Amino acid sequence: MEKNVGSELNPPLASEPELPAAAAASAEVKNGCAALEESVVPPPEVKADDSKSLAVVEKTPDSAAKKTSGGSLDRDVALANLEKEKQLSFIKAWEESEKSKADNKAQKKLADVAAWENCKKAAVEAKLKKIEEDLENKKAEYAEKMKNKAALIHKQAEEKKAMIEAIRGEELLKAEEMSAKFRATGKTPQKVLGCFGG
Repeated sequence: MEKNVGSELNPPLASEPELPAAAAASAEVKNGCAALEESVVPPPEVKADDSKSLAVVEKTPDSAAKKTSGGSLDRDVALANLEKEKQLSFIKAWEESEKSKADNKAQKKLADVAAWENCKKAAVEAKLKKIEEDLENKKAEYAEKMKNKAALIHKQAEEKKAMIEAIRGEELLKAEEMSAKFRATGKTPQKVLGCFGG
C-alpha cells in the first residue's frame, strides 16, 4: 500500500530525461553539423503548468536524487506512522470488541444462572406450598377424625352412664320390693344380719 501511495506522489524521473536521449539517437543518423544543432536545440515549449516539471529535469541528477530521497524518506516515515496508528486503532477496536464480547457472554451466563436460580426457587417454593397444603389437609382430616372419635367416645360414655343408671334404678326398685316383703313377713334379711352379726 505504501508503494502505491509513494509512486503516485513521486512520478518516476527516468521517463522525463528520455526527450534528450531520443533527440541524440535521431542525431546520429544525420550529418555531423545537423546532429550537433539538434542535440543543442531545446525541447519544444510546453504549457506554463508543466514548466515546473521541466525545470526539475534540467537540474543535476544528484540534487534531484537527494531531494527525492529526503522527501520520500519523510513520506515513508509519515506513511509508517499512519500505518502504525491504523494498526494500533485496529488493535484497540479489536480489544474493545473482545472485551465487549466477554462482557456480553458473562452477562448472558449470569442471566442464565439467575433464571435457573429463580426457576429452582419457584419449584421449591411450589413444592413447599403443596406440602403445607397437604399438611393442612391432613391436619384438618386428622382433626375431623379426632372430633368424630371424641364424639363416639362421648356417645359410648353416655350409653354406659345410661346403662348404669338403668341398673341402679332396677336395683333400687328391687331393694324397695325386698324391704317391703321383709316388712310384710317380719323376717330380717340374711345378708345384712350376717354382716352385723360377724
